[in-house]
Amino acid sequence: MHPQTLRQYDRIGLVSPGRTAGRGRRYSARDVAMLREVQRLSQEEGVNLAGIKRILELELENGALREQLGRLRSELEDMHVRLATSRRVFAAGASGDIVAVRPGQRPDRFPSSSGALVVWRPQR
Repeated sequence: MHPQTLRQYDRIGLVSPGRTAGRGRRYSARDVAMLREVQRLSQEEGVNLAGIKRILELELENGALREQLGRLRSELEDMHVRLATSRRVFAAGASGDIVAVRPGQRPDRFPSSSGALVVWRPQR
């Protein structure tokens, strides 16, 4: 590519190469691949530079969203596994509050710490 083309691509932000001590541009393998893609889109597809910039931005955003989706799917899978293995059951305790019990168990009918006594007197 012509040096003026490279300077223009750098100026509009299509490619951001590293710099040497003398301020010369240093292109990485990733930069070269990006330049080839810019050249392909421009020459073969007829896309203008603004369109190319937008395409590249959307590709980066798409990649980031795919990574995020993968992380969220993995996290959701972990939550499903934890939910399947933890199976907690809740019931109303003797005092009316909500208590966690193991599956197949019932909460205590009378609180063990209670010293309450109920007297029943039949009506006459």
